[in-house]
Amino acid sequence: MSLSSEAPATLPRFTPAERWTHRILGLLLGILIVTAALLFIPDLGGLVGNRQIVRVIHEIAGFAVLIPLVVAAFFRAFREDAGRLNRFRPSDWEWLRSRDRRSGRIRVGKFNAGQKLNAAFTLGAIIVMLLTGSMMFFSSHFSDSLRTGATFVHDWLALAFVVVVCGHIYMAFNDSTARLGMRRGTVPVAWAQREHRAWADEQLGVQPEPIAPADPLLTGDGGDPFE
Repeated sequence: MSLSSEAPATLPRFTPAERWTHRILGLLLGILIVTAALLFIPDLGGLVGNRQIVRVIHEIAGFAVLIPLVVAAFFRAFREDAGRLNRFRPSDWEWLRSRDRRSGRIRVGKFNAGQKLNAAFTLGAIIVMLLTGSMMFFSSHFSDSLRTGATFVHDWLALAFVVVVCGHIYMAFNDSTARLGMRRGTVPVAWAQREHRAWADEQLGVQPEPIAPADPLLTGDGGDPFE
């Protein structure tokens, strides 16, 4: 179905509350990564005169990292998008398997499968590292074996987290329009129809075109045509 001449040039993608949540969370995670590197890597730690200050900053940022998410949960748009991120649909599996996933052929919702997996890993990693970090912070309340296990999980998960964050930043730098959506809150309709067609149609009130049933003779579901 073609769009009318009165169709908008842009679509609202993220509200101010969502954009500020992303910024504040990104800032806190950036502080955590930098301070962790200063504490964990001896050569970098030597650049800081007072290691204790770095440790305190790391601990404060670690305990504060859930605050923007809790505050954002009071906003309806954030809760709706969290629900979208939490649903994996058949089109998401198709998106992961397809090489032409960015062509617009697959009807992707507001978030593609990669964004959903990234959000799930990020939230899970934040929770696990907060728990293990708390065990390290309140070490006198736990046994040596639990503290050792918590340190092991915390350090290795932090390394995996850094890799995922670098991948997230790389993908963002390769899509200037996606960055625009997070910076200004709106995206062009053409980009939305190519990258997130199902969501764009929903925003524009466009009914999806019916998909013709596949020919059973071509799919092999119709039995032997010569019987």
